[in-house]
Amino acid sequence: MAQHNELGKEGEEIAVAFLQKAGYAILQRNYVYQKAEIDILAQKGNILAVVEVKTRSSVEFGLPQDFVKPKKIQLLLKAVNEYIMQYELDAQTRFDIIAIHKKGAVYNVEHLEDAFFYF
Repeated sequence: MAQHNELGKEGEEIAVAFLQKAGYAILQRNYVYQKAEIDILAQKGNILAVVEVKTRSSVEFGLPQDFVKPKKIQLLLKAVNEYIMQYELDAQTRFDIIAIHKKGAVYNVEHLEDAFFYF
């Protein structure tokens, strides 16, 4: 497996642990609908958090959250709409980013709630 894929998988594991520690129930990981993939679907109370995890080995070329582009947002929206219909959920939906980057041997984790909005 390529090194960036390993870093991404490690980042997702860190994000899941972070969310669970914060009281979220993990509903699903790597949910795929057509060409869209949602890294983590988590719930806390009546909030369905659609979580995009971005992991970088450094911030030399930008912060991890800067790499969530409009096309990705459109795909996330399409996938979460399908997920909500498929599971007949009645919850407030929120789009979050968990940005992770290495600082030496330590990972810096930032949870950006309501990272972007949709209309």
